[in-house]
Amino acid sequence: MNNLKALGRHILVEYYNCDLEILKDPTFIEREMNQAALAAEATVVESKFHHFSPWGVSGAILIAESHLTIHTWPEYGFAAVDFFTCGDLDPWESFAYLEKVLKAEFCESVEIPRGLMAKFREHGGVDRGEMSYKLERKM
Repeated sequence: MNNLKALGRHILVEYYNCDLEILKDPTFIEREMNQAALAAEATVVESKFHHFSPWGVSGAILIAESHLTIHTWPEYGFAAVDFFTCGDLDPWESFAYLEKVLKAEFCESVEIPRGLMAKFREHGGVDRGEMSYKLERKM
């Protein structure tokens, strides 16, 4: 098992100057969000997407390791995305995949560790010992 300093990693991303037509297409966005999850070797559980009128897409990919979400503003060429993963997954793989697929010219991001081990030790009230997480994959 891999000992971690945090239970999860949460990346908040803003993609700018994306392809406007791509951002309007709910089928394309859902397919590529699923592919982004797979790029990080996540286990996709379910996806749910909604197409706004006249345009814009919101959706979520539930993964065994947490989730990926997106909301698009085609009129601005903008997409807001978050990647939350637990365990050994690297959410930056999903980030890089979507950056390319959305044809973003510029992006900003911030990574937030979730469930810091130091906080559990400091505020947990009980000794949980060494905490680790590793998803058992079914082959």
